[in-house]
Amino acid sequence: MNQLESYLSLSDDVKKALKKGSPVVALESTIISHGMPYPQNVETAYAVENEIYERGALPATIAVMDGKIKVGLTPGEIDVLGEAGLSVTKTSRRDLPFVLAHKVMGATTVAGTMIAAHLAGIHFFATGGIGGVHRGGEETMDVSADLVELQKTPVAVICSGAKSILDIGRTLEYLETGGVPVIGYQTDEMPAFYTRESGFKLVQRADSPEEIARAFQIARALDYPGGMVIANPIPKEDAMDAHVIHEAIEEALAKAKKDGITGKDVTPYLLDFLATRTQGSSLKSNIALVMNNARVAADIAIAYAGKKWERRSF
Repeated sequence: MNQLESYLSLSDDVKKALKKGSPVVALESTIISHGMPYPQNVETAYAVENEIYERGALPATIAVMDGKIKVGLTPGEIDVLGEAGLSVTKTSRRDLPFVLAHKVMGATTVAGTMIAAHLAGIHFFATGGIGGVHRGGEETMDVSADLVELQKTPVAVICSGAKSILDIGRTLEYLETGGVPVIGYQTDEMPAFYTRESGFKLVQRADSPEEIARAFQIARALDYPGGMVIANPIPKEDAMDAHVIHEAIEEALAKAKKDGITGKDVTPYLLDFLATRTQGSSLKSNIALVMNNARVAADIAIAYAGKKWERRSF
């Protein structure tokens, strides 16, 4: 056993799928532990995995448990993670070695999931929204590690843009400076998580999974060091009214500042406030966009692999 194998544990299905070149889609676990309450978080995690199964790819939910980065959680492990909720350590690049060393439970962020997926050999990752430059970030320097990871790690992240609570314009500037492609999926505009529009135009657009798969394949052939952002808007029927959500976000930001919320506690605090403020509408939209991103990620992974995943072939 080499050193990496001491800390990386792939489920049997993931091992077999990767060996056969079958499509696999990585899923993060912070959305389970910190994104919504139990048991809705677990129910959503199962539903997202099922969307990927139904599409023809293999889901691989990732978390840190028992001193291992586990790629492809069992239903029992997802339930344990979901019930533990906010007590689970949010695990990004800086946290990973210490969470592993202390053998505590860790929920991987976008950055943490990208690292684990790349170590496992998974190219595509579906999530809700990436982190970014926080509002006022030009003064506080509060910039998500996700943006740095996207410059380093060759994984394509399928998301509904950056979270609405962030400074989307500066987030795009940061990604551009880092050479990270931001590809609008069937859109010319950066989506804003709960809404389809942000007011920020994108340079690159793709209208099919095959286009994205081909671009990612070329990036790998050129040995590009970083990943891609596939910006996939929330479905029209699930999008929130822009005025309503923007007003709620301003309230949430003001309250977070008043309560002294900082660092990695900001995002879960704001999302919880928004869910309460919108009487659950923001949570429903959040779930809908994650499901949609899972479907698109599966389609891209299938296009890249040139085949679907079939359990019976194992």
